[in-house]
Parts: sequence; structure tokens; C-alpha cells
Amino acid sequence: MKIAILVYPGMTALDAVGPYEVLAQLRGAEVSFVGRQRGPVTCDTGALTLLAEKSIDEVPLADVLLVPGGPGDQRARADERLLSWLRAIHAGSRWTTSVCTGSLILGAAGVLEGLKATTHWLRLEALADYGAKPVAARFVEAGKVITAAGVSAGIDMALHLAAREAGERVAQAIQLSLEYDPQPPFACGAPQKAPEALVEAVSGAFDGIMAERMAKLEQAGS
Repeated sequence: MKIAILVYPGMTALDAVGPYEVLAQLRGAEVSFVGRQRGPVTCDTGALTLLAEKSIDEVPLADVLLVPGGPGDQRARADERLLSWLRAIHAGSRWTTSVCTGSLILGAAGVLEGLKATTHWLRLEALADYGAKPVAARFVEAGKVITAAGVSAGIDMALHLAAREAGERVAQAIQLSLEYDPQPPFACGAPQKAPEALVEAVSGAFDGIMAERMAKLEQAGS
């Protein structure tokens, strides 16, 4: 199973690395981190770099495509060369997946037209701009397209995909091997659970934080 994980400047690392830790354990999995070109890719905080071991020109086909999100998604959505590659990979994939605002990139590529999909709760309604039907869920399967909500939801999505490919027992074994047993110290991991004042505070600060991160990356030449 050839798995292509897109990496691009300003992406959120856990969006890619979380699902990677799950999917890489599938028997026969060949995982590639794929960028617009080969080389280091700086993630959204500016403190972590991932390596694109292959360029999009070197990967014409994949069984599984995974698109992470992050503040750099805006640039990615405007990159027609990248979007053309996503469309081509999607045409031949068994599964096309995304985490967080990676679904907006899929939307910009025309993949989500008429499909139910999800993304980070602060960007959920933006899916409608691409003809998708926004759903507030941890992950959404629509045909061969599986979209996950924000960041950590990518692990849930990947475990679901592992079960679809290899059966629940294998997926459960992977979950156990990762000791993925979420017991967060606070019951505020979703807007439906968090205090209203906290939701408003995060909503108000979110755009500014994302813009600041991208500004730092631009200054660094990413």
C-alpha cells in the first residue's frame, strides 16, 4: 500500500505525524512524505522541520493520499500545480484523506463537491465554499474520501482507515501499541464542551495567531 502524505510550509505537524504513526504500521505500507519539491519543510510553529523525501513530480500514484492542515493551507489552496497533482492522485487512489484544514485544500482541488466533510471547528462553514456539506464530527467518510476534524482527530481517522483496510482487530492492535487512550485533563476539547467564554477567546485569537505564524515563516524564507 503506497501512502503519500503531503507536506508544505506552514502545515501543522501532528496533522501528518499522528496518522503516519498509525498507517505506517499496516502490513505492506510504504509511506512517503511528498512536497512540492524535495527538501526540508518548516511547520507552522517555525520550530519543527519535516523532510519531503519526494517531490510531487516523483509520485504519480498512491493508494492513500493524506493532506494535513495548518495556516499554510491558504498558500496551498492557491497553488494550481499542487492542486492538479492532488486531483490526479485522487483519481487513482483507494482513499483520499485530510486532517484539519487539509479538507479545504481538497475542496480547492474540487474533490469535495457534493460530499459531506469536516475540518477544524473554526473553519467548518468554509467547506460550503467548495460545494461540500459541512458536518461537525470527529471524522466523516464519504465514499473513498475521509476528512478529519482538527489536528488530533487525524489519529481517530487513521485508526478508522486502518480498520477499513485491515480489519478492526488490526486497528485495535495498532491503537494499543500506540497506547492511544485519550483521557485529557480538561473537558474542553470541542466547542460543544468548552465554556462559552473560552470558545469566544479562542475564536477571537485564532486568526491572529495563524497570521503571526505565517509571517514568521515568510521572514525565515519558507
